[in-house]
Amino acid sequence: MSATQGEEFMITVSDLTFDYASHRALHQVSFTLEAGSVTALVGPNGAGKTTLMRCIAGLEVPLSGTITVADMDVIERPREVHRLMGYLSDFFGLYQELTVAQCLEYAAASQGLPPSAIEGAVRDTAQRLGLADRLSQVSGTLSRGLRQRVAIGQAIIHNPRVLLLDEPASGLDPEARASLAALFRQLQASGMTLLVSSHILAELDEYSSHMLALRDGRILEYRALGQNIAAATSRRIRVTLARPDAALTERLRAQAGLTLHAHDESSAEFDLEGDDAAQAALLAALVASGMPVLSFAEHKENLQQSYLRSIENHQSAAGGAA
Repeated sequence: MSATQGEEFMITVSDLTFDYASHRALHQVSFTLEAGSVTALVGPNGAGKTTLMRCIAGLEVPLSGTITVADMDVIERPREVHRLMGYLSDFFGLYQELTVAQCLEYAAASQGLPPSAIEGAVRDTAQRLGLADRLSQVSGTLSRGLRQRVAIGQAIIHNPRVLLLDEPASGLDPEARASLAALFRQLQASGMTLLVSSHILAELDEYSSHMLALRDGRILEYRALGQNIAAATSRRIRVTLARPDAALTERLRAQAGLTLHAHDESSAEFDLEGDDAAQAALLAALVASGMPVLSFAEHKENLQQSYLRSIENHQSAAGGAA
């Protein structure tokens, strides 16, 4: 991979296969993650999400396949990869008797920071995570949300380029989850590439730029979020009327470049070919025809809808193949 490609793709996984004694956990998994992206790794229990993360982190050795992070082969150069990577496992641990400052100091030293840089790294990381006033507090006395922040602090103390997080919001209350989402947006803004696994899709929806859907150890889909369901030249539109009008469906079907989906006499959802001008023209035509339009807006699916659509597409493809 060239240097240019390395800047574009931070993580590249090719034909990754991993076996446990009882079953195959990953089946020739391949994908690339863009630098500076926040990718939601989604899938049911047993899909292989944690195994995939541990392989990327160099904590498991796959049966076959390759993983590169910033142009470095994880299997061949694990120590070098670890210097630019942070990893938070689902069952993270803190030294309960150490203060927050001591936890961060230990993490900084273990990541190879020189002694002269540790104090500044601890101060900056604590400030970044809202822990500046907690440095002298014993970690075992902290709330779940604050312990989670300390654990993330340990993972980013060396200012990594890549951060892997396995179920980071598990056990957190809504306020702590919102705070965590704001932190991840901040990390992405600083140029960090994040891969986040979680069952809480609504929480992932707050900050993810991409979705990687995994099922039974296979990739269902990887794509940028916020894209329309139809081709890039079309928009998914939802129109709602102030009162029912039986002519709504007929008028929409008569529109060129329009593919109608869910609809009744009060609302409709459809794909419309064209740009903003095409949307404006259709809205004007509906109003001019006497339609009591209450709302007319582009509809973008959320992460859960994206994931469920990936499953539907996979099941449809499997049914067709059968």
